[in-house]
Amino acid sequence: MEEALVVFTPSGRRGRFPVGTPLLQAARALGVDIDSVCGGRGLCGRCQVTLCEGHYDKHGLTSQMDHLSGFSEVEAKFEQRRGALKSGRRLSCSTLLQGDVLIDVPAESQVHRQIVRKRAEVFDIQLDPVLRLYYVEVQPPDMHLPSSDLRRLKEALDFNWRLTDLWSDIRVVQEVQPALRKGDWKVTVAVYNDERITAVWPGFHGQIFGIAADIGSTTIAAHLCNLQSGEVVATAGRMNPQIRYGEDLMSRVSWLMMNPGGDQEMTRAVRQALSDMAFESANEAGIAVTDIIEVTLVGNPIMHHLLLGVSPIELGGAPFALATDESVAGLWATEIDLFIHPNARIYVLPCIAGHVGADTAAVILSETPYLNEEMTLIVDVGTNAEIVLGNRHQLMACSSPTGPAFEGAQISCGQRAANGAIERVRIDPDSLEPRFKVIGCDLWSNEPGFDEAVQKTGITGICGSGIIEIMAEMYLAGILSSDGVIDGSLAEQFPRIEADGRTFRYCFYEGEGRRLSITQNDVRSIQLAKAALYAGVRLLMDKMGVAAVERISLAGAFGSHIDVKYAMILGLIPDCELEAVNSIGNAASTGARIALLNKAARAEIEEVVRKVEKVETAVEPRFQEHFVEAMAIPHKTALYPELRKVVTLPEPRWLSRQEGGGRRRRAKR
Repeated sequence: MEEALVVFTPSGRRGRFPVGTPLLQAARALGVDIDSVCGGRGLCGRCQVTLCEGHYDKHGLTSQMDHLSGFSEVEAKFEQRRGALKSGRRLSCSTLLQGDVLIDVPAESQVHRQIVRKRAEVFDIQLDPVLRLYYVEVQPPDMHLPSSDLRRLKEALDFNWRLTDLWSDIRVVQEVQPALRKGDWKVTVAVYNDERITAVWPGFHGQIFGIAADIGSTTIAAHLCNLQSGEVVATAGRMNPQIRYGEDLMSRVSWLMMNPGGDQEMTRAVRQALSDMAFESANEAGIAVTDIIEVTLVGNPIMHHLLLGVSPIELGGAPFALATDESVAGLWATEIDLFIHPNARIYVLPCIAGHVGADTAAVILSETPYLNEEMTLIVDVGTNAEIVLGNRHQLMACSSPTGPAFEGAQISCGQRAANGAIERVRIDPDSLEPRFKVIGCDLWSNEPGFDEAVQKTGITGICGSGIIEIMAEMYLAGILSSDGVIDGSLAEQFPRIEADGRTFRYCFYEGEGRRLSITQNDVRSIQLAKAALYAGVRLLMDKMGVAAVERISLAGAFGSHIDVKYAMILGLIPDCELEAVNSIGNAASTGARIALLNKAARAEIEEVVRKVEKVETAVEPRFQEHFVEAMAIPHKTALYPELRKVVTLPEPRWLSRQEGGGRRRRAKR
């Protein structure tokens, strides 16, 4: 029987099925999260999916339209009842597999929708937006005093508000006459930096809004702000649709190199996501999307380039040259296919260097280490970690390729943060029995009522914060040695330690037909990620000549939800007083909001980033030395005296990798 390969994103689950299999049936067989209320009858429309066309080396397939069955009668009847499906959408319940395909499951078709935990942090921002509203009454035209409508509007702004020498572009000229006549010669004008007329509304228009967005490699967060009050009135978050081309940045650049013109496809995907989020935010806030008139954007260099329609291929190899490291101002929103107010403008914060982008500049603007005396370390933990070290005298920055392991990828039972994911773990050091908490439930697993509370979501896997905690708890309980080996000698006494080929695994959950374990390969993936991050930090400390840091701030969606104590136990960050280590939330989004709401902040960060010294880890000989030492838990040579004041760390143990039968052999390099 002929079979075809189907790969679902963003889950990455894949399998082969007989030709003629409904996509919904294949998805359920693979455990892919697709909603369907009507039981696959084509009535509810919740199981919609999108075919991704093209050749995908990462997945080893070519996906094209004729690899699915044609538009069905069920879909035609659905459109008659409910209206046309979005372009490219299909009902997975009535679409049959005919060949190899890559299928994207949009967020609205998922039962357990991704929780993009990038909220707007509470932050005092001095409100001084670049755009202001002015209400004026304009003299009607007069046959005896001939002058244009625009000129009389400017004269009214000068007379009433002392705004002189204003200029405008053609889009304002197109608005002026209809607005004046509809408003009976009374209009509200938006003026940019007291220099340029940006928009004209008939009558009194009391509010305008702006969007501050952080375009991450994994998630996108957008905050809709009232430009008069500074209030965040709506927040939207979603997975970056580019993730189907690769989990990390370099895999996406590799895909571009293998697929000429693929950068345009990626650009369209992220622009569409941003436009959809603007529309969703406007609906949530109960405003017209045309009331959004200013946007500030941040992102890492590759996201920055793709959004602006610049190929990032040069960033894929040394010397990692940026197309531009300057801020981008005055760009029409329509130039990046963001359809809000027709004359809305975009401001993109400056980048710092090849792999330290506008998102890092936004973090610096948010945390202002350049104003303080304390030696401050800022780590934005993501697929690619950006690291900033310094104070008001000197700032240095670098990036470190941590990969997606902290976000659940490359971990056998890992997943992103969603309801049902384990996020907190504790292990009894005597019995090695675990207890845990899952997202969406406030109870620990050993508390009464837990099973009933999680019945709806189930226990689906373990997310980044849970992975950090279970690794640290395994080390504290003696399950893991200092060199990151699961101690197989414990298997005879403790049933949760199980043989796994030549190595061992720790099973921390079994139920509902699922077994969740941490394997030796999982441990190695986390060791590699945390060692890369720590090595980048140590490299900056060496360059700056400091032996210790006085304050550590963990930024990013992941950094916001990890317990700083466990991050230090694992050796993710250097030693520091625990009271001086804090999570600062999505500081990149906060920096974008500051730039949106305070025009002086734009000039400030443009000046600061020019003074930041960039260290390129790829060419630093000591990076590898620091990396090797940081593979140990918490570290091979660092003593962590501050951590030891609050946590009793085990005595160092160094084990060779063990085989299933208990015999030991030397670990390969």
